[in-house]
Amino acid sequence: MAAKRLSEMASPKEADDSARSQNGRSGHITSSPLGRSECGYRLTAIGPSRGPSAAPLSWQRVGSGGGRAEAARCGMESAGVPPQSSTPAQEAEEPPGSPALPDEELQSRQSAGQPPGEEVLPAVTSQERSHRGVGSQGPPGRAARGKGRRAPGRRGGEDGGRAVRRPRVTVDSSKAKTSLEALKISLRQLRWREFPFGRRLPCDIYWHGVSFHDNDIFSGQVNKFPGMTEMVRKITLSRAVRTMQDLFPLEYDFYPRSWILPEELSLFVAEVRMMKDSDPSWKPTFIVKPDGGCQGDGIYLIKDPSDIRLTGSIQSRPAVVQEYICKPLLVDKLKFDIRLYVLLKSLEPLEIYIAKDGLSRFCTEPYQEPTLKNLHQVFMHLTNYSLNIHSGNFIHSDNVNTGSKRTFSSILCRLSSRGADVKKLWSDIISLVIKTIIALTPELKVYYQSDIPAGKPGPTCFQILGFDILLMKNLKPMLLEVNANPSMRIEHEQELSPGVFENVPSPVDEEVKVAVIRDTLRLVDPQKKKRKDPQCQTLQHVSEANEELSDTCPANRAENDAGRSPEAGLPSLCLKQVFPKYAKQFNYLRLVDRMAALFIRFLGVKGTTKLGPTGFRTFIRNCKLSNSNFSMASVDILYIDITRRWNSMAIDHKESGMCLQAFVEAFFCLAQKKFKSLPLHKQVASLIDFCEYHLAALDEKRLVCGRGIMEHRRAVVPCQADGLPLTPAAHAPLLNRTATASKLADYRSHRY
Repeated sequence: MAAKRLSEMASPKEADDSARSQNGRSGHITSSPLGRSECGYRLTAIGPSRGPSAAPLSWQRVGSGGGRAEAARCGMESAGVPPQSSTPAQEAEEPPGSPALPDEELQSRQSAGQPPGEEVLPAVTSQERSHRGVGSQGPPGRAARGKGRRAPGRRGGEDGGRAVRRPRVTVDSSKAKTSLEALKISLRQLRWREFPFGRRLPCDIYWHGVSFHDNDIFSGQVNKFPGMTEMVRKITLSRAVRTMQDLFPLEYDFYPRSWILPEELSLFVAEVRMMKDSDPSWKPTFIVKPDGGCQGDGIYLIKDPSDIRLTGSIQSRPAVVQEYICKPLLVDKLKFDIRLYVLLKSLEPLEIYIAKDGLSRFCTEPYQEPTLKNLHQVFMHLTNYSLNIHSGNFIHSDNVNTGSKRTFSSILCRLSSRGADVKKLWSDIISLVIKTIIALTPELKVYYQSDIPAGKPGPTCFQILGFDILLMKNLKPMLLEVNANPSMRIEHEQELSPGVFENVPSPVDEEVKVAVIRDTLRLVDPQKKKRKDPQCQTLQHVSEANEELSDTCPANRAENDAGRSPEAGLPSLCLKQVFPKYAKQFNYLRLVDRMAALFIRFLGVKGTTKLGPTGFRTFIRNCKLSNSNFSMASVDILYIDITRRWNSMAIDHKESGMCLQAFVEAFFCLAQKKFKSLPLHKQVASLIDFCEYHLAALDEKRLVCGRGIMEHRRAVVPCQADGLPLTPAAHAPLLNRTATASKLADYRSHRY
């Protein structure tokens, strides 16, 4: 049987001639007399043909099935026929010699809704079908013979219609949790390959549902930053914003006044009493939020500090108490907030994108200013979707302009119709987002270097954040909180009968969330980095080009449809870059970022997040901060006092030492001692410049010494290579004192 099959195949010379005749049509020229229903091997030219000499030939499987089941049916492998050569897509996914993974193929087919054994193909448009038979797609008449179906990842090229095979991006969605459905839709639209049960080989992207540590990842990209969950907790966020408020009080007035419980309870009571004494007409309301709470759990309102519930839970479950915003903007007499999606694409360099649309989540009872009688009415004061969905007044609507959950764009249209300055509102929201991220990034970098130390292999990270923003009557946006894991569900539960629920699609959620996930994946697409195509360097340019194509004549569209990538049929990006686009306007705020760089430099041991006493003393010594008025004994006392107090406030005590927030406080103390007559932010900026100058001088000094050692080694090595006899007298001193003294004198004169 095998001999008969081999006799039917073309000889190497015939295949070689056929490959040469097809030169210029395709990068992978194939010649085979086998029909579609047959199974066998054919000679294939590997790589593009160049000049009169054909590309090298290799054996390649052909046939209808193309899979392992087809190989078993034909019995080719047992007959001693040369093994099947892998396609470029397979070569990109599996290294040579890797074991066969039938379970991965089964998973990917099951995720696409296809039975095992069938080829997974992307969706085909009518325009694509109309071009399958043209010469640019392969040999003439191929579509008519039933061979016009292209493999996934192949599209028409631009140079004479040359076919280009691209490996599909692989995504591990085994830990996606509630965002799974929106992720699946996005992957289908992008025609990427999903592994819903994980994969033994590395994937390009890992989509986690909770945190960076959902899986042990050593390559690729992960949709979570290490430490992000800890950074956006209510206490940590409040501390980070408060540090920025100390430096720039007017720039960070978008966050309500906050106190941390239980450590600042006495301070909270004292400040409220003082404000009431100074203004007897002031009748504030406060909102208490548990630190680790979510979905409205444990939130309550109070009118007086004595109303705080101190029944032991405040010690085991710390909280933040904030001044309640009593005069919010109302729509249809209802209070609402905005869930805006923000993509943090990278930390270094800092890249931030904001979704052009978000969700507006409404309360289900008409709003009234808080009084002792209505403080407990959560459906009036709390906008959390997870709370209001249990209200009898909650309205599920398929219309983005009505219901208890609407798109933010519908609210903007309504405000614009009333004459509101929507452009200024968007500008204020963008400013709020950038300033909040600037407050969070310093400690995020500490966590990042702890989990992924510099110089060691590890994944790169990106993350979608959920910003909850409340609009006041004067359209001033106020930050309520930041969510590390915003809900990406695109369905809601509907009660069919008492105790019986069913998941029902939510068009409003799907419209916003699928676009955010899909365009996030487009921005982090690893294949774009590999291709280094100038036309694909910025997705905004691609989107604009697609829009221009749609305005051209049908003939031009027809010529380009054959070579369009899956992305070409997608809408323009819903994510707008705001940083580094507006970096010049906000870079002056990044003082804590520069302090974090100093902190990380002196950590010493990789993988740690706290600075030890030796590291702190080295920082003081290298930056020339000690003098007769501030001795090293004073340095030790400062370290011990601040570190002890911050460690007593920490929730976990796994690691001893000075955390970044404690280092920032110590840095403030040093700046105030050294530059007494300046405002705080100028004191801090001056001390940072002072430290960076001395550290740069130290680095330059080490570089000069290092060059001297290298020059000496270069002078010695050639003599040894030539076999010349060397005596001790022939060696110049490693560091000649005279030369060194002159170098240091030149260095000092140059520096001063």
